[in-house]
Amino acid sequence: MIRKLITSVALGLAFAAAAQAQPYPTKPIRMVVPFPPGGGTDILSRLVANKLTETSKWTVVPDNRAGAGGTIGIAEAVRSAPTGYDMVMGQKDNMVVAPWLYKNLSYDPTKDLTAVAHVAYTPVVIVTRTESKFKTLADVVNAARAAPDSITYGSPGNGTTIHLAGEIFKTAANIKMRHVPYKGSNAAMMDVLAGNVDLMVSSLPSAMGQIKSGKLRPLAVTSLRRSSSLPDVPSVAELGYKDFDVSTWYGLFMPAGTPKEIVMTVNAEVNKLLATPEMKAAIIAQGAEPQSMTPEQFGTLLKTDYQKWRGIVHDSGATIE
Repeated sequence: MIRKLITSVALGLAFAAAAQAQPYPTKPIRMVVPFPPGGGTDILSRLVANKLTETSKWTVVPDNRAGAGGTIGIAEAVRSAPTGYDMVMGQKDNMVVAPWLYKNLSYDPTKDLTAVAHVAYTPVVIVTRTESKFKTLADVVNAARAAPDSITYGSPGNGTTIHLAGEIFKTAANIKMRHVPYKGSNAAMMDVLAGNVDLMVSSLPSAMGQIKSGKLRPLAVTSLRRSSSLPDVPSVAELGYKDFDVSTWYGLFMPAGTPKEIVMTVNAEVNKLLATPEMKAAIIAQGAEPQSMTPEQFGTLLKTDYQKWRGIVHDSGATIE
C-alpha cells in the first residue's frame, strides 16, 4: 500500500514537472478588446490576434468587452489570473486618460497591469461627411464662433483620448461645440454619415475605411505633423494652433504578476510580427504607425503619459457626462 502511494506521488510529480516543462502557450490565449467590433481598437486587435495565430501557431482569441470608455474591458483583464492566458489591447484612452476622469475606477493601470508589447500609435482625425458644408477646419471654427453650441461632434465615448482631443481643440480655438458621446466608433460613424452629427473626432484606424471610400472628408489630423497615411490632410498645428499634438497608442498588457518569461516571450513574438513588411503595411493601411518596444520601454511610456494626462484632463475641464 505504501509502495503504491509512493509510486502514485512520484508519478504525479513527474506529470507536474512535464507540464511545467511544456513550452508556453499550451492552450488558447484570450485577447480582451475593450471596445465594440468595428472600431480602431477592434481592427488592430484582430489584426494582431490573427497574424500571431498564423505566424507563431498560437491560438489568440479576441473577446470584445466594451463599455465605459474602454474601462470595462481593462477591469476584466485586471481581474484575470496572471497566468499568461489573458491579455488586453489597451490604449491611451483607458490606460492614462480614464483614471483622471472616472472617480471610482477599479484599477490603477501602473500597478494592476504589466506592459507587454507596444503595437502602434496614431493621430486623431477630425472628419465630416462629404456632403457637409464644412470644407475646411476654418469653416468649422467660423461657424462655431458665429453660433456657439450649434455644431455637434461625436466621439467613441466619454473619457477617451478622442473625446479629449475635441475638448482640447475647442479650448485652443476658443469655440463652443456640443459633444455627443457614443458607445464605440461604429455608432458615432453611422450618425456622422447620416448627418445626425456634424463632425466626428476619430482614431485614424476607425475612420480610414470611410475616408478611402469617399464617404468622409478629413479636415485635419491632431498630430504635430501630417500622417503618412493621409499626407494631403493638414495637421491642426500647421493650421495656426501651435504645438497642438494629441495622438493615441495601442499595446498589449497582462495582469500584474504574470511571469516575466511569459511577458518576454509574447513581447518577442509581437516585435517579430511588427518587423515583417506584411504587418507594417497592414497597420499603415489602417492609418496607424507600427512601433515596437521592450516591456520596460512600454512601461515607462505608460507611467510618463499617466502623469502627463493628469494635467491635460484638469486643464481641459472635461468631465464624464
